[in-house]
Amino acid sequence: MDRTDQSLIALRRILRATELYGRDLAKAAGLTAAQFRVLQIIDETGASTPKAIAMRMRVSQATITSLIDRLERQKMIERKRSEIDRRQTDIIITEQGHQTVEHAPDALQQRYVREFERLEEWEQAMLVASLERVAAMLDAHDIDASPVLDTRDIRT
Repeated sequence: MDRTDQSLIALRRILRATELYGRDLAKAAGLTAAQFRVLQIIDETGASTPKAIAMRMRVSQATITSLIDRLERQKMIERKRSEIDRRQTDIIITEQGHQTVEHAPDALQQRYVREFERLEEWEQAMLVASLERVAAMLDAHDIDASPVLDTRDIRT
């Protein structure tokens, strides 16, 4: 097998792992990976604003609004007026949302982060450079992407 085929197989494995994780998460928690990441961020902070979540996930506020709307319909989060600044809305996690975070399968990106952080700095730099090169080869360097491993549209 030549290196071109090896590289395509590796890419396919990455895509497949992402797809399978998304399916497991949907079955276990009824959420997409992006929705779950929003829930995790709110659970970590106790309360957050849509703007802060959008900045942390590196997506637009419109995308976050869509994700928050879906989570609110599922009774995972609630919107409340900020007690500090009445012009702002805080997003807080419900008990149901907290339980979902507690019992969901280990997030794929968390597994990746754990393993990535175990690498030596030179290995991390080499891996980032290689992944950026692959993105450029696929003409994907200008695609807006957040650090959420999901094959679906992030707004869902």
